[in-house]
Amino acid sequence: MLLVSYIILFLYSFAILLVFFYGLAQFNLLINYLRSRKKQGSSEKFNFENQNEIPLVTIQLPLYNEKYVVERLLTTIAQLDYPKDKLEIQVLDDSSDDSVLVTKKLVEDLHESGLDIKHMTRTNRVGFKAGALKEGLVVAKGEFIVIFDADFVPQPDWLYQTIPYFKEASVGVVQTRWGHLNRNYSILTKIQAFALDAHFTLEQVGRNSQSHFINFNGTAGAWRKKCIIDAGNWESDTLTEDLDLSYRAQMKSWKFKYLENVETPAELPVIISAARSQQFRWNKGGAENFRKMNWRVITSNTMPLKTKFHAILHLLNSSMFLAIFTMSVLSIPILYIKNTYIHLAIFFDILVFFVITSVLFFISYWVTYKKMHGGGFINFVKYITLFFTFYSIAMGFSYHNTIAVLEGLVGKKSEFVRTPKFNIEALKDKWTQNVYISTKISKNVIMEGILTLYFLFGLVSAVHFNDYGLFPFHLMLFSGFAFVFFKSIRVTR
Repeated sequence: MLLVSYIILFLYSFAILLVFFYGLAQFNLLINYLRSRKKQGSSEKFNFENQNEIPLVTIQLPLYNEKYVVERLLTTIAQLDYPKDKLEIQVLDDSSDDSVLVTKKLVEDLHESGLDIKHMTRTNRVGFKAGALKEGLVVAKGEFIVIFDADFVPQPDWLYQTIPYFKEASVGVVQTRWGHLNRNYSILTKIQAFALDAHFTLEQVGRNSQSHFINFNGTAGAWRKKCIIDAGNWESDTLTEDLDLSYRAQMKSWKFKYLENVETPAELPVIISAARSQQFRWNKGGAENFRKMNWRVITSNTMPLKTKFHAILHLLNSSMFLAIFTMSVLSIPILYIKNTYIHLAIFFDILVFFVITSVLFFISYWVTYKKMHGGGFINFVKYITLFFTFYSIAMGFSYHNTIAVLEGLVGKKSEFVRTPKFNIEALKDKWTQNVYISTKISKNVIMEGILTLYFLFGLVSAVHFNDYGLFPFHLMLFSGFAFVFFKSIRVTR
C-alpha cells in the first residue's frame, strides 16, 4: 500500500504542478495585456475614401440545419455597409433538413435585391465545416475571405472596421472579439460569457501584443485568401480546423491582427447538452492539434523560445482538464494517505501551488471582468460570486472534457457535431420545442452523477478525519458535478 501511496502522490503532485505552470503562463499573458493597453498601436490601413483601395471581399456563411437563426443571419449580412460591386456572399449550406428550402428562398430574395449571393449545397458533408469552406474558396472571387457562423450578428460597419487592416501585405488574418447576445439568460450563459471574455481579452491580446501565436476563432474574422492557400488550405483532420490553419499560417510568417475593440455579437448555448457538444469539440480539437502541431513548434527554426513556450501551452490548453480531473480524483485518496501515513503529510503542502494558481486566475479574470463591466465594490462582489461559480462548474465539466482530450491525444476520430442554435436572447424566449435538441442521456452523464457522490464522500471524509484542508476544493467539485449532472438529466424537449 505504501508503494501505491507514492504513485498516487506523484501523479497528484505532477498534475498540480502542470496546472501551476499553466497559471504562471496565464499571469504572464495578463502582464502582456496590461502593457499593451499603455501602448498606442498604429497600423497601416486601406483608405476607403478612395474607391480604388476598397478590395473585393467574399463572405462565407457555413450552415448546417440552422432553421432558427438563418433568417436573422442573412438579414444581418444583407445590411452590411460595403459597396455591392465589391462584395460576394457564399451561403455554404450542408443542411440535411427542410431548412435548406427556407435558406434557398431567402437567398433568392436577396439576390433579386441586387446582392451577389449564392446558395451552395453539397450532396455530402466531406470535411464538415472545413470541407465546405475549402470548396467555397475554389470559386470565391474575393481577395479577402470573411467567415461568420450562423449565430453571429455583425454590426453594419463590420467590414469597414476590419478589412482596412489588410493594407499591410504580411497580415493574413484579422480577428474580432466575440460579444454575447444572451449573456444574462442563465447561470450557464453567464459562465460561458465569463470564460470567453477572458479568452478574447487576456489571452488573445496577451499573445498578439508580443507576437506570440494566436488563433482565428472560426468565425467573426477575415482571412487573406493568399494566406489560406499558402498555409496549405483548410484541413479536416482535427475538429478545430480554425486552430490548425492558424498555426500553419503563422509558422509561415503570416501576421495575425486581433481587434479587441471590435465586438461581434453571437448567441451562447442556452442548454447544457448544446454546451457539452461545443465543449467536447473544442477540447478534443485542441488535443488533436497538440498531437499534430507540437513537434513542428518545438523544432521550428523561426520561432523565439518564449513564443514556443506559449504556443505549446496554448495547444495544451484543453489538456489542463486532464490535469485538473486527475488532481481532483486523487485528492480523496490523498486525504486518506495524509491521515494514515503521518510521515507523508508534508507532501500535502503541494496543494499550495494550486491555491497560488487559483489566486493568479482570480486576479487575471478580475482585470478582464473590470474591463467589461467596470470596477467598484458592488461589481467586485458580483465578480467573486461569478468567479467561484465558474470555477466550480468548470471542474464539473472536467470529466466530460477529459474524455474529449484523451480521444484527441490518442487519435480517435469522431464526427463534427454542430452546436444547436436557438435564437434566444431574452428570458421570455423558449427553447423546449427546438427540434435539434438531443434528449439522450449519455454514459458520461451517469459517470458525472457517480462523481457527484464521490466528492460528497470527500466532504464526509473531511468531517471524519477532522481535516478540512481539502474541504473547499471538494465542495466546489461536488457543486460543479452536481450542477452538470442535474442540468444534463433535466433536458426535455
